[in-house]
Amino acid sequence: MPEYSDSLGVKYLQSSKHSRQELFERKREHITPVEPFKQYTGAPVVELADFPATDASLWDVLKNRRSIRKYLESEMELQDLSALIWACQGITGKVGNYLLRTAPSAGALYPIETYLCVNAVKGLFPGLYHYNVPFSHLELLAKGEFGRELGERAMGQPMCWRAQAVFVWSAIPRRTMAKYGSRGIRYIFMDAAHICQNVLLAAEALNLGACPIGAFFDDEVNQLFQLDGQEETVIYMASVGIPK
Repeated sequence: MPEYSDSLGVKYLQSSKHSRQELFERKREHITPVEPFKQYTGAPVVELADFPATDASLWDVLKNRRSIRKYLESEMELQDLSALIWACQGITGKVGNYLLRTAPSAGALYPIETYLCVNAVKGLFPGLYHYNVPFSHLELLAKGEFGRELGERAMGQPMCWRAQAVFVWSAIPRRTMAKYGSRGIRYIFMDAAHICQNVLLAAEALNLGACPIGAFFDDEVNQLFQLDGQEETVIYMASVGIPK
C-alpha cells in the first residue's frame, strides 16, 4: 500500500525510530532551547480560587468518563475551573530548577502551554486567558465572547460555544527538541495527551462533562491566540461544562 508507506506520518515514524546502531551514529540536531515558562508581562492577572478535594473514587472516575458535548446554559464555579487547571498543570514538586506537575513530561521539559476560552465562569470575564504556571494564576489576553469564533475555527463544533470553558493547549517544540531532536515531537504529543486526560478525569470527578477536540484549523486557532504557528502552535483542545 504505497499511499500508506509514502505518507508524511509514516515517514516521520520511520525516520524518528530508535535502534541500537543509529542511536550512536545519528547526527545530533542542534536546536536552540527556549525559556521553560511563558508569561504575558503586563496582562491583567486573575487569581484562582481554592478548591476542596473530592471524594470521588479513581476507579469510578475511570469507569464513568465519557465524552460529553452538550452543556447547560449556566455558569461554572470558579473553584471548579481552578481544580481543572490544577489537574491540568498544577505544580506538585520541585527538583533543582524543574517544577514538577500533575502530568508527566519527557525530561521534565513541559513544552505545553495552557490557554482558556472562558464562556461562562463565575468571577471571570468571558475572554481568552493564559495559565501562568510558576505563579499559578490566569493572565487575561482578551476580553469578549470568543466561544463561537473558536468553534467556527474548530470546524464548526458547537461545544466550543456551549461549554462553560474550552482548554486550548499549544506546544513550544524547542523546549523538547533542544534535548531530543526530531524524536521529541513524539514526546510533545504524549505530553499533551497526559494533560488532557487529567482534565477529563478531573471533570468527571467534579460532575462536569468534557470532550477532547482534535479537529480544528490550526493556523486559524493560532491566530485567535496570536501564536505564530511555528515557534508555538495549538495542538489539542477540550471543552468543559455542566452536562445537560
